[in-house]
Amino acid sequence: VQLVESGGGMVQPGGSLRLSCAASGFTFSGYVMSWVRQAPGKGPEWVSSINTGGNGVYHADSVRGRFIISRDNTKNTLYLQMNSLKPDDTARYFCARGPRDLVLNPLTKVWGQGTQVTVSS
Repeated sequence: VQLVESGGGMVQPGGSLRLSCAASGFTFSGYVMSWVRQAPGKGPEWVSSINTGGNGVYHADSVRGRFIISRDNTKNTLYLQMNSLKPDDTARYFCARGPRDLVLNPLTKVWGQGTQVTVSS
């Protein structure tokens, strides 16, 4: 299983970024996928999940209305469109295989290496 994130960077408050996650080594279309983030000194925070078909999406209250999760099963790729970014969104963002409960469990989590997002003026 390999999950490779990209698209992070530094952006000013109010700006946008689009994260991508290239998946390989498993049947991507058969799994719920999620994004998790972790800020320095804090525990992991679930951000968003999407069902296998892409027509069911779920977002944390902290990002709802600003972030959009999506997937392209033909490209084995997961996305996170992040708009109206705030300094509190600064964190390392991880692509994760599975729904919220599984990706936050240290015994069952399958994450990529992550991509850093920094929101600062």
